[in-house]
Amino acid sequence: MDGILAAFSLTPLESEALRLSLWVSLWAMLGSLPLAVGAAWVLARHRFPGKTLFDGLLHLPLVVPPVVTGYLLLVVLGRRGLVGAWLHDQLGITFAFNWKGAALAAAVMAFPLMVRAIRLSLEAVDRGLEQAAHTLGAGPWRVFFTVTLPLTLPGILSGMVLAFARGLGEFGATITFVSNIPGQTRTLPLALYSVLQSPGGEAAAQRLCVISIVLALLALLVSEMLARRVQKRLKG
Repeated sequence: MDGILAAFSLTPLESEALRLSLWVSLWAMLGSLPLAVGAAWVLARHRFPGKTLFDGLLHLPLVVPPVVTGYLLLVVLGRRGLVGAWLHDQLGITFAFNWKGAALAAAVMAFPLMVRAIRLSLEAVDRGLEQAAHTLGAGPWRVFFTVTLPLTLPGILSGMVLAFARGLGEFGATITFVSNIPGQTRTLPLALYSVLQSPGGEAAAQRLCVISIVLALLALLVSEMLARRVQKRLKG
């Protein structure tokens, strides 16, 4: 029994990496949600010159190497970056080499997934329901919050959980932008990388790998469960 409990108990390294990963992923998801809803709305409901380019830029983190994204973040938001220097000098805000930078890197990498899920849900909304609300005297904002947003909720929830799961697995942009600092930026993927660089770290790497897989599967299952429940309520 003691051996079984020991096998399931987390080591200090695992506890620290898991706690930091959950914290970073949560902030990455919440921080990017309003922008993702706005971007999805623009893409789903508006036509304008350069829309294809705008769409491509939003999805760029999915196709470029994550290291490139991390380097661009460092150039722009590093302490000596184009924007980062001003934020540090004027507002005292620093993203590089701390958990806030890790959350920002995870948010940037997960943002396209969230936008796509919300956009598909928006495009599936029956426009006739929105027009009916307009004819009854509801303004644009009221229609959005009382009709469009509730009908889009399954896509929003799916996008949030997918973004959260993507944040848990983020590595390349994070290590490039904020390095691999224990207790600050060493999330589960970076902890796995660290133990693989140490002699005899295979056992620790296997445990971290299992933890990462379990978390990702849980996130996907929760996403599917929430989406089905919301859809049932909307149909009911």
